[in-house]
Parts: sequence; C-alpha cells; structure tokens
Amino acid sequence: MTLSHPSASSRRLARIWAHPLVLTVALLAAAVGSDVATARPTTAALDAEVRLAMQATGAKGLAMATIHDGQVTQVSSYGLRNAAGDPLQTDTVMYGASVTKAAFSYMVMQLVDEGVLDLDQPLGTYLERPLSDYPNEDKYASWPDLAGDDRWRRITARHVLTHSTGFPNFGFLAPDGKLRMHFDPGSRYAYSGDGFILLQFVIERGIGLDVREEMQRRVFDRFGMENTDMKWRQDFARNLADGWRIDGSVEPHDERSTVRAAGSMDTTIADIARFVAGLVRGDGLSESSHAQMTRPQLPITTVSQFPTLQPELPLDARRADLAAGLGLVVYDGPQGPAFNRGGHNEWTGNTVVCVQEGRRCVVILSNDVRAEAAFPRLVEFAIGETGTPWQWIYPNMAFWKPGG
Repeated sequence: MTLSHPSASSRRLARIWAHPLVLTVALLAAAVGSDVATARPTTAALDAEVRLAMQATGAKGLAMATIHDGQVTQVSSYGLRNAAGDPLQTDTVMYGASVTKAAFSYMVMQLVDEGVLDLDQPLGTYLERPLSDYPNEDKYASWPDLAGDDRWRRITARHVLTHSTGFPNFGFLAPDGKLRMHFDPGSRYAYSGDGFILLQFVIERGIGLDVREEMQRRVFDRFGMENTDMKWRQDFARNLADGWRIDGSVEPHDERSTVRAAGSMDTTIADIARFVAGLVRGDGLSESSHAQMTRPQLPITTVSQFPTLQPELPLDARRADLAAGLGLVVYDGPQGPAFNRGGHNEWTGNTVVCVQEGRRCVVILSNDVRAEAAFPRLVEFAIGETGTPWQWIYPNMAFWKPGG
C-alpha cells in the first residue's frame, strides 16, 4: 500500500526502524522464524509456540487460524479431539460458544442494511402483542417474568448488540430462575445472552424469518462454511470434538437441538476463519454497518466482563478506549483499533482478535478450557501486541508466558 501523505506516527516508525540496532534485532527475529516480507511468524515457529503452550497449560486440543490483509493465511490444529486419542483436525466440529454472537450480529446487520430491521426501533413494535403476554417456551427466555416492568418496551436491537438491554446474562441463572430488568435499556454495558435471545425471538415471531435459515443463507453459505450450523447435524458425528474441563475431566460434545442466537453454533476452525476474514473485510455489509459493528457504540465501565451485573467503576478507573461495538468488544491498542469476540463454557475456550489496520486476525478454538491461559501469548506471537483486554475477559486467570 502506498501512502502519499505519511502520518506523524508513520514518520516516527520510519525513524525507529532506521536505527541500526532496531534493524539488527529485526533481522535476527526474521532469521529465527519470521517471514521478512510480512513480519509474521513462520508456520514452524507458530507450531512450536502452540505446542509449548499446550504442554505448559495441559490443554489437550487447540485449533488456530491467522488472517493477514483479510485473507486466511494459516489454519492448523493440534492435539486431540477426544479421550480415545483421535487427532483434532482443521475440519473437526467444535463448539462455537459465544463466537455465535458475532456471526448472528453480522446477519442482523444485513437485515438492517436491507431495511428489514431498524437498530433503534423498539423491538416490541415488531410484535403483535406485548412481549410479556407471550407464553413461556424452552427455546426462549421467560417473557411473562417481565410483566409489570414496561422498560422492556424501550429495548432496541442496538441495545441487544451492545449488551445494554438491562437483562442479566440468563434469567434462569437467577436464584429464583426469573428474568428481570436490572437497569434502564442503553444506560450501561452488562453482558446478556438473554438479550440476544430476545432479538432472535423478534426476528422469528415478529418479522417472520427463520434464524437458522437466515444464518445458513447469509453467513454459512456465503463463506463456504460447510461444517457449521446453528444446531446439531448428524453428519457432525463423524469428526467431532469432545471437551476437557479445568480439572482434566472429559465432557462429551453437547448435541444442541435448539437454535439459540446466544451460542448454539457448531463450527470448525477452517470454517470460522473464513467468516472472520470476511467480517474484517466487511464483506456483505454496507460501509456504515461494518463501521458500526467495529467502532465504539457504548463505553464498557466494569472491571471485568463477569459477573455480568456488577458495579460500574469510577470514571478515573475505567479503560477509556474499551467499548461495545455491535456484537463485538472494541478497543484501541498499539496497532490501532481492534476488536474481540470470545466464547467460553466449562470445557470450551474460543477467541477472535482482529486488528483493523492490515485486517490481521487470530482465531482460536479450543476444546480444552485450560488453553485460555495461553491466549494472550499466542495472539501476541502471531500478530503482535493488540491491546486486547485480557484481564477484563479473564479476571482471575494466571496467563502463561514462556519461561514464566
């Protein structure tokens, strides 16, 4: 790329790189495992680093992809997919967890581009009757619990995608199992899976679209994701990843029979890498929609992502650049604007990190939750320091570093 008017930061970098000592260090780094033309680790160097990380953390399986200039440049898998010792492969079906939310948000923004959905129109206006009048169904949250609190009438799709609906993560996790509003919609960030379930409900019951079909057509087919679906398919059984918990016990893969926008997607590292590459390029979205997904929409004001309903930090204690995009967490790092989307349960650890300059990303799926301790190191090794808010994502994690 040619810059006709170099920025001040570009000129500073040029002066730094012209220093003989910096050039010497850079050339030595290239000699031990970097491609000089792209300043990224060679496949051999990355493989060695991943295997070292797995040995140190005890993780049994991990799959990783890298993206440069919006193109998938490497897809690799390491370790095992089950206790029988079958190898994890790049087409092994793994649990997407909350990475699902990024794919669902991308689909939603297509609906916005087409005028089917308005980000700022109250979702209740798409429904034939009040939300709290709809009967309780296993597929959705318990909307009757909201009777008597009309704040739900103000919730919009933007509130859902910025995790500012006022809902907890999931109402069924409350001591009494009931869904409640905890703050006014749009007033603050608090991670909520039930918010995404609400938007799914409105798309299906109010607008009349099948979310599984829309995801297949608009996301999975677009990016050639042949081994990805919003619910279990029998053909997944031929090459399927079980999981490992923090104590090393094995958890069989959950055959999810219900489509849930908050996190039911099964996928592979090869498939999800193609989606992330398309996302960072902005394929299939208007320039405005892509910008809204990947730019700050609402400040994030808590010390960590979970527990989801926690006090906000004082103004002077907040990370000023940390914010919700639409379906993503966005921030400014040493390489400029970046975004993240994670996915986690007791036996799954996933992360997507993208730096917008150079459209560079790392995608990691692990069927062993212990691998999460190595995520910061592996992302930095692959694409450099990104400024990803790891301590906010994993507040109690002891992160692994070589020799540490």
